Amino acid sequence: MLPARRCLLALLLLATPAALAQERPAQPGPGNAPPVSVTTAPATVGDVPVEVVSNGIGEATRIISVRARVDGAIEQVHVREGEVVREGQVLFTLDSRTSQALLAQQQAILERDRAQLTRARADAQRYASLRSDAYASAQRAEQAQADATALAATVRADEAVVQQTQLSLDFATIRAEGNGRLGALPVKAGNFVRASEGVVLATITETDPILVTFSVPERWLGELRAARARGETPKVRARAPEDGSPAAEGELVFVDTAVDSTTGTIRLKGRFNNAEGRFWPGQYLEVTLIPRTDPNTLSVPAAAVQRGAEGSFLFAVKPDGQNGIARRVPVRVSRYASGRAVLDGAQVANNEPVVTEGAQRLQDGARVALRQPGGDGERPRAGGEPRARGDQSAAGEAAPR
Repeated sequence: MLPARRCLLALLLLATPAALAQERPAQPGPGNAPPVSVTTAPATVGDVPVEVVSNGIGEATRIISVRARVDGAIEQVHVREGEVVREGQVLFTLDSRTSQALLAQQQAILERDRAQLTRARADAQRYASLRSDAYASAQRAEQAQADATALAATVRADEAVVQQTQLSLDFATIRAEGNGRLGALPVKAGNFVRASEGVVLATITETDPILVTFSVPERWLGELRAARARGETPKVRARAPEDGSPAAEGELVFVDTAVDSTTGTIRLKGRFNNAEGRFWPGQYLEVTLIPRTDPNTLSVPAAAVQRGAEGSFLFAVKPDGQNGIARRVPVRVSRYASGRAVLDGAQVANNEPVVTEGAQRLQDGARVALRQPGGDGERPRAGGEPRARGDQSAAGEAAPR
């Protein structure tokens, strides 16, 4: 019995490894691993702008201080604080009864002097005709002509006085000298104002269009001069940091005459249409200057570029049936612009798809399953993927903050 048991035990030991090998699942390799779900976007060759990122401050096109030109009590305030006004709109009305009475008196004097002038001219004409007939002396005719000339001068003086009083009467109605938004109104109806005191009754701030002041490193001065020599006006984009809408686009209208030697920057101004009141004077803004646009430039979405121990790389996708196969491609990024990375000498073809989401789970030769951007299962970008605006600073495009 003992030899039979030993034989049975030996047979069981020989059969156990084979059975375990059959029950153990096969280890997945690059060829038989399940496909990784990724999102892709094409590499493109086209016009890519050069972007210089900076910080800016909104600045009003002009600020108008409204002051009284004549003395008087404020009879009525026609506007409210913060209201948008148009040029010529009535803001305040001063008590003008004194000027109206004075104007009536001066107009009466003017009418009297005009009547006397009419009679004096008639006398001068009559004596001139009698002098030719020897019925009047030369002295009398000359006297009549002198009286008519003097009264003509008096009438002109009366007209100037009436015009001056009429102007004071017009100044009693204070109107807006331009378009813009009113600030605080320090005076109310019933307050007495004097022109000599120069009290500001209101401030009109013109914000459409609006200016944005910013600075860029002086090394970009050559680009700006070259654009001017080509007859081009560089574009400027701006938006508030918390504004999620697309940046507003304006044009460069001012380049300072000197470089700030303490910071090595030059001050610029961009002008933007601001009918919707998107920007305010004094507001902090993110500004992007576009001095030129490079044609026939290869670029990929900035999210496609990864960073590793050996440098930057991306995954291109080679079609394989309904899915594809990932191909690891080392790249060199020259700069970032408008959320895209400009590649220098990369082995990526025009319109070739590159992975923008899911690259952190890939390796060279891995199978991938394509999904729509923003679809189910979409994952956030890996921590090593670049951000467009931050990488512009790293690439040396941004001015010092």
